[in-house]
Amino acid sequence: MACGESRVPGTHSQKIYSLSPRNASSIGEPDKEEKHLSFKGDQIMRDFLKKLGIRETNSGAFDGQWLEPSGPEITSYTPITDEPIAKVISSTAKECERAIRRAQEAFRHWCMIPGPKRGEIVRQISMRLRDNKSSLSQLIALEAGKTIAESEGEVQEMIDMADFVVGLSRQLYGVTMQSERPNHRLYEHWLPLGPIGIITSFNFPLAVFSWNALVGLVAGDTLVWKPSSSTPLCSIAAVRLFDQVLKENGMPDGIISLLIGGGESIGEALLADRRLPLISATGSCQLGRRVAEVVGKRLGRTLLELGGNNGVILLNDADLSLALKSILFASVGTSGQRCTTLRRLIVQDGVYDRLVASIVDAYEKIRIGDPFDPKTLMGPLIDQNAVEVYKAVIKRVPHEGGEILWGGEVLRDGIYSKGCWVKPTLVAAHKEMPLTKEENFVPVLYIIKVRDYEEAIDIHNNVDQGLSSGIFTTNLSVAERFLSPLGSDCGIANVNIATSGAELGGAFGGEKDTGGGREAGSDAWKFYMRRQTVTINWGKDLPLAQGIKFGDFSS
Repeated sequence: MACGESRVPGTHSQKIYSLSPRNASSIGEPDKEEKHLSFKGDQIMRDFLKKLGIRETNSGAFDGQWLEPSGPEITSYTPITDEPIAKVISSTAKECERAIRRAQEAFRHWCMIPGPKRGEIVRQISMRLRDNKSSLSQLIALEAGKTIAESEGEVQEMIDMADFVVGLSRQLYGVTMQSERPNHRLYEHWLPLGPIGIITSFNFPLAVFSWNALVGLVAGDTLVWKPSSSTPLCSIAAVRLFDQVLKENGMPDGIISLLIGGGESIGEALLADRRLPLISATGSCQLGRRVAEVVGKRLGRTLLELGGNNGVILLNDADLSLALKSILFASVGTSGQRCTTLRRLIVQDGVYDRLVASIVDAYEKIRIGDPFDPKTLMGPLIDQNAVEVYKAVIKRVPHEGGEILWGGEVLRDGIYSKGCWVKPTLVAAHKEMPLTKEENFVPVLYIIKVRDYEEAIDIHNNVDQGLSSGIFTTNLSVAERFLSPLGSDCGIANVNIATSGAELGGAFGGEKDTGGGREAGSDAWKFYMRRQTVTINWGKDLPLAQGIKFGDFSS
């Protein structure tokens, strides 16, 4: 479920809608007079879609020009009401072949532009994103169901990533080593890799693309993007903005290509194509295994950002007020559909009862409703498939020895009569529950009581995934143990912070079944380039390394 899937629509109206902020309500106080969330007005919605170039029917294939694909029609629905927004004609193998070929051609031009010049084009992209932040944020909220605050944060992350990459364009450093041979220079430098394939999921329809695309552009690569079919309109809008800037700078077609379509057609074609030396894929562990298998057979590179069954350890000496705020965002943000969502809260017995009472009280006050209302804290799930997964998880809880402390309901009454609405759920769990070993990508938080830190870290690490982790303690020694080689086995480890909200300056990614990839900051740019070791002989003799003598040919 980390990857977007085809929606199971609830209605078939063709109108384009916007939600009214006045209709969002606390989950405990639904407006019984409303049959469903009502609308702000068609014209406002049409205006921002029009600004982003979204039409009633859109091409799902772009290689510098919008093509006329003949693939199946995809309808984008808003999970807020299950109403259709617009249609997309998906790509076929024909458009895929053309896009990869065009990306190869464009690479020959793009890779020879100096890095700082590529950085200047990315700077202009960041300005274009600023100009369109409001419209892009509204589109994310509409198509992905994320709250407007989170949607705005996602676009800001794109802007921040672009700004980071502009500086990076002058810092793609190599190193110089001392040669053992006289009159020789030994060094390494980094070169563009080539056309890269990018596969992204629905939960961050634009931010994850930007992590890959902006770094890839500055690195000198060209891009072939397959987004989630659950959020195709977001990808169309982003590609339009990027392409505007590229064309204004006289760049050739093919630097960015977009292929909207199914995994069995477009996805498999990208994985198998030797012309794409790198496939960066964000999604489920199941997806990652397929990517690794197919790309590995052709000895290509993979950058995998997969599932995260993230845990937080909370000890008796923790600052509970600080912890509560962090736990709420990490467990409920993006409706539990983040790869860094907090799924397992491992609590020492001395504070367990007090903390559980506080969390239940806080969950009762979570405002669920209209994502366009700034006061809303949780929107809908992405689609009815996700709702079915949620229902299946809730059904398993008592059979596995867990107890639902709060939530566990699909919302279908009152203002929630349309859309993909559920209650975030708290479960009193135990360490042997199979559910606690899975990532189901729905807003269910398992709370596990433990005796001490040693039991807590054993439970924490005893899952297949290894993305994000956290500990709440005021004991410096214990915090350092959590960060030691025998502590958290995750790619991200936080102290007095929960699992969500990573900054882009650090490399993002995880270990074990999370895939081992690293995106965004630090030296993650090295995934998108190839290292070349260079030796220059500026003398008149030819000494060999390791003191090897190979005869005298002077005569």
